[in-house]
Amino acid sequence: MSANKRINRAFENAKKLPLHQDSKYVLFSDCHRGDNSFADDFARNRSVFNYALSQYFNDGFSYIELGDGDELWENNFDTIFQENKDVFMLLKKFYDKNRLYFIWGNHDMDYKNPKNITKNLSKYYEQSTGKEEELMPNASFSEAIILENEKTGKSLFLMHGHQADWFNYVFWKFSRFLVRVLWKPLQILGIKDPTSPAQNFRELIKVERHVERWIKNNNNQIVITGHTHRPRFPQPDEIPYFNDGSCVHPRCITGLEIENYEITLIKWHFITQENGTMQIVKSILEGPKNIEEYQ
Repeated sequence: MSANKRINRAFENAKKLPLHQDSKYVLFSDCHRGDNSFADDFARNRSVFNYALSQYFNDGFSYIELGDGDELWENNFDTIFQENKDVFMLLKKFYDKNRLYFIWGNHDMDYKNPKNITKNLSKYYEQSTGKEEELMPNASFSEAIILENEKTGKSLFLMHGHQADWFNYVFWKFSRFLVRVLWKPLQILGIKDPTSPAQNFRELIKVERHVERWIKNNNNQIVITGHTHRPRFPQPDEIPYFNDGSCVHPRCITGLEIENYEITLIKWHFITQENGTMQIVKSILEGPKNIEEYQ
């Protein structure tokens, strides 16, 4: 199946959510929550992620995770949960308010199977009480989400983006095998995985070209992805292809905010105050731009 057909299928089967003037969504992807080891790229940014997501919860945003939230290629979920329990308790707060939506990517493609979602996310063992506690018993994952404005007809098509990556979609189990037995141990030596678009510029460009071609062939449909880890924020006269970046950049995380029918590319990061203390702040990288400007 071609990249075009895979993207078409994701679009046709996408979960639909409302998009209007009062909608407030924040999009992050590629957290790659891991085991807090040397190979866990998320560990250095966990405090930044937690702080940012806490602010969004308090401000009434809904959270959409665009895939690769859990690093299931390198770790088992029990280890991920124990090392990132604070993150999951924060996600549970969004879940309890019906403000949490998951998309599966290639590194958490196990969640394509509802049985794996139930196994990992329905409950957890609380060591302090010695009992199993409810986590997110009815959590669900989608391959894609469409944010749709019924009045204007304008919509945003959200997917992880590996649909445009033949090797990491069709042969994801083989890719997972290579990561587990080969690339993870070699990370300590600084050797990168050449099959990953996030680490191979040539593969990144291929993925982006497939998505751009699909957009052109589908009436300039606005598309938002992750997967490549490279933030993208087009101008209104350019191909409407956005990318929220990742949560494993060195010393920062990037994402997209949708509020007041506007879209903004943001970065959360540390700054050092004059007195030497560290503070987590948000910076606007691009935007905000009114969604109606993208035809």
